[in-house]
Amino acid sequence: MSELQLILVTPEETVRDTQADFVALPLFDGEAGVAPGRSPMIGRLGFGELRFRHGGETTRYYVEGGFVQVADNVVSVLTGRVVLASQLDVDTAAEDLTAARARPAHTPELMEIRDRSELAARAQLHVARRASLNA
Repeated sequence: MSELQLILVTPEETVRDTQADFVALPLFDGEAGVAPGRSPMIGRLGFGELRFRHGGETTRYYVEGGFVQVADNVVSVLTGRVVLASQLDVDTAAEDLTAARARPAHTPELMEIRDRSELAARAQLHVARRASLNA
C-alpha cells in the first residue's frame, strides 16, 4: 500500500514533513479525508483539527485557516497558525472564547472580526478538549 507525504507549513517554518496513511483536514465547509491515491484537489482550510495516522498512531494539530493541495500522494498544507493539539490548554482556550465573545461589534467590520475570533476560539477549545480526552 502506498503512503501519503504530509507537509505542514506556516509562513515562518516547515512544522512537519512526514509519511501518513491517512490525513483528515478541517476545510472551511466541513472535514475532508485524504487516503493514498486520492484525486488531486485544492481546498480552503477552516479552523479546527488536522489529524494524520501513520502506523496505527494518530497525531493531532490545531490549524487556523489556510490552504491545502493534494496531488500525487502529497498533502501540502499552508496555514497561518498550527499548534500540536497536546500543547493546547482547555482553560486557556475557554478564556480565549470568552474574550472573543466580549469583543466590541459596533460596526460591520468589528462584527466580522469578533465572529472570526469566536470561530477560531471555539475550534481551538474543541481541539483542546479532544486532545485532553485522548491523552
